[in-house]
Amino acid sequence: MNEMRAPERILIVTVAYDSDAVLPTFLDSVSAATSAPVALAVADNAASDSTRRIAEQYGAGYLALDNPGYGTAANAAVRAFGAEADWVLVANPDVTLGPGSLDVLAAVGVADPAIGSLGPLITDADGTVYPSARQLPRIVSGAGHVVFRNLWPSNPFSAAYRRANEAPVDRDAEWLSGACLLIRRTAFDEVGGFDEGYFMYFEDVDLGARLLEAGWRNHYAPAAAVVHTGAHSTAKSMTKMSLAHHESASRFLQRRYRGPAYLPVRLVLRAAIGLRARLTSNRR
Repeated sequence: MNEMRAPERILIVTVAYDSDAVLPTFLDSVSAATSAPVALAVADNAASDSTRRIAEQYGAGYLALDNPGYGTAANAAVRAFGAEADWVLVANPDVTLGPGSLDVLAAVGVADPAIGSLGPLITDADGTVYPSARQLPRIVSGAGHVVFRNLWPSNPFSAAYRRANEAPVDRDAEWLSGACLLIRRTAFDEVGGFDEGYFMYFEDVDLGARLLEAGWRNHYAPAAAVVHTGAHSTAKSMTKMSLAHHESASRFLQRRYRGPAYLPVRLVLRAAIGLRARLTSNRR
């Protein structure tokens, strides 16, 4: 007689910041996304009473934080609420999980113990596919993408980095978007979760790189689908967000390409990203 195995347990973490307009839709989508045992956790980087009330309404654990950054908040939620979790889903609050999407991701991961993280097909609200399974940025392509992505959207550096022209097929990737990412708990713990040196952006790139270095695979499973609206981003915050993106990109590439041999390249990279940041700031 075969021994019955307990279902995989999933902790669903979302990091909120003035996200009351979108958070209920995300939490509503969970029930149709999986039949597995789940726990919900809201890490609130704005520490608002209204967000706490929404979390409590859905039976989610609530963590009030003083905006330590996205990855730091996610790590804190895993420590606070993930003691029994086999998997951790980290998702933005403006994501809507598709029916059965979490079950599909978990099934792929359970079937292959070498997979450390999984990402679904992510579309915008209008159905446009977001390139969420990407290559790690190299020193040239990464700098080129950061500098030219808004000035010259079709530039070859961004095309190589985003793999935007590839069909959404089941495959491994070097990193997966943190907008919606399922991570094996043992893999998450092994690499120490998100690097808390990133305030915003590139924490998912960095996590993918460290999972690969630790021998885990990052797998894109587009049979699972979610919608990411970006609805609670405001024009007022776009400049700050863009500057944070530049700072995080620089940090990732500077740390990845260390040593005296890369010093001239790091100096050029720092100058290029600094120029892009100044151009962004001047458009305010």
